[in-house]
Amino acid sequence: MHEARRTRTLRTKRLLDVVGAATALVVLSPLLAVIAALVAVRLGRPVLFCQDRPGLHGETFTILKFRSMLEVDPARGRTSDASRLTRFGSLLRSSSLDELPSLWNILRGDMSFVGPRPSLCRYLELYTAEEARRHHVLPGLTGLAQVRGRNALPWPERLRSDIEYVDTVSLGLDARILLRTVGVVIRREGINAPDHVSSDVFEGTAVMTGGSR
Repeated sequence: MHEARRTRTLRTKRLLDVVGAATALVVLSPLLAVIAALVAVRLGRPVLFCQDRPGLHGETFTILKFRSMLEVDPARGRTSDASRLTRFGSLLRSSSLDELPSLWNILRGDMSFVGPRPSLCRYLELYTAEEARRHHVLPGLTGLAQVRGRNALPWPERLRSDIEYVDTVSLGLDARILLRTVGVVIRREGINAPDHVSSDVFEGTAVMTGGSR
């Protein structure tokens, strides 16, 4: 019975994702056009940041975001993320406007509105078997870890939150996460990890906690 209920929940989530993403892309199309133009002027082309990320069952997809950094330019000393992130790019990130192109990923079925945030492909080999269960659902635009601290949340806590979401996924939980996300974005909480312009690097739970895998 539990598995049947979970299947119905995931199917309903997918339907809501399609309707919500399609509606948002239409309604927000003028805003998307304005941001794209500003990115082209302030940061140059291409206006989209495209990167392979692990999705459902660890299968890769190409995530879409607005660019928020200048191109790498060693001659000008622009090699680190901190040196490439402009004030305009920082505004895009802090307001989460850089995430709007990911609505296309939701419409395509690569992502959901709510789920574990898609991390980097190179992290796949660092997860324990338990941590890898975060890929048992579609990655999300926001998630339980994001409303609990976002990038400021230590990696072990982020991953525990992801697994908790996988084990307790429900439409009610999604609704609560989406409502809390609005507050997190408005207050611009957890945008970056301490001493980083975004997230810190995941090196494996054992390394980060001093234990053994």
